[in-house]
Amino acid sequence: MSNKVSTHSNSSSAESILASKGKSFHWARRLLGKVHSDRATRLYRLCRYIDDLGDEGNSIEFSRQKLLDAKNAISLGYSDNEVLCDGLNLINECRIDKNILLDLIAGVDSDTQQVRIENKDALLRYCYQVAGTVGLMMSMALDTHEEAAYPFAIDLGIAMQITNICRDIKEDALVNRRYIPSGLVKNLEPISLIFPNDQQINFVRDAVAKLLNCAEKYYASGERGLSYLPLKARLSILVAARVYREIGRELRKQNYEYWHRRVVISTPRKIAITIQSLFAILFNVNFWKHPIKHDATLHRAFLDKKPF
Repeated sequence: MSNKVSTHSNSSSAESILASKGKSFHWARRLLGKVHSDRATRLYRLCRYIDDLGDEGNSIEFSRQKLLDAKNAISLGYSDNEVLCDGLNLINECRIDKNILLDLIAGVDSDTQQVRIENKDALLRYCYQVAGTVGLMMSMALDTHEEAAYPFAIDLGIAMQITNICRDIKEDALVNRRYIPSGLVKNLEPISLIFPNDQQINFVRDAVAKLLNCAEKYYASGERGLSYLPLKARLSILVAARVYREIGRELRKQNYEYWHRRVVISTPRKIAITIQSLFAILFNVNFWKHPIKHDATLHRAFLDKKPF
């Protein structure tokens, strides 16, 4: 049985979701050609839909049931849901292993339980599931099917997720979630992270600094793999990554005190980053030449989860 859905309604719906919820990539997507732009937008809508299932509904049981329904639909290869239907068409079109999407669902499902990340390895496993998988699928949607490219795509997804976690510590704490590893914040409960007191501020700042330094390693690795992408896709992903990376740099400028305001990158700053990125590629060897090899230690925490 085939999945059928209106191409026009899919495109317009996916576009509006990307514009409202994925501002960094919506900006960078302008550099893609039409086919890749449409695919990337549809993939974003699919991943965002799955992510939202973990937060919507009147109960945890409702969210978990919706995630289970999505998992079953993907496993069966058929759904009446418009977003999942289009997602199944997309993964078939782009030769994406459905197990990668199932890993994403498993990561989102973990958010329906009590979130208290224990250590750095647990954080990296989580980041692989909810974002490394997205980087992997995005590379395939952009017609990159060399296995050597995949670890770098995963790293870029992980880097962006760590940045996201650092930016949203307060927002996550307000819904009783703590993604910062226990050891970095002396096992603080989320409520204490909303507005750290005078005794907590220094080690909380230090924790954010350490996580952003960790993210930098994954950004650097992700950029080393850009050469595997088609040229326009390289430009787009480079800009998207650097715009997101700027969030971490803004956090540093405000002394890692995320609780005062949620960092947002302004349009003028995005324009400046885009121009800087386009000039930088002239001198960036990684943009033109494949790396010798990937640093396997970056994936030590989740080797058992990778589909390749």
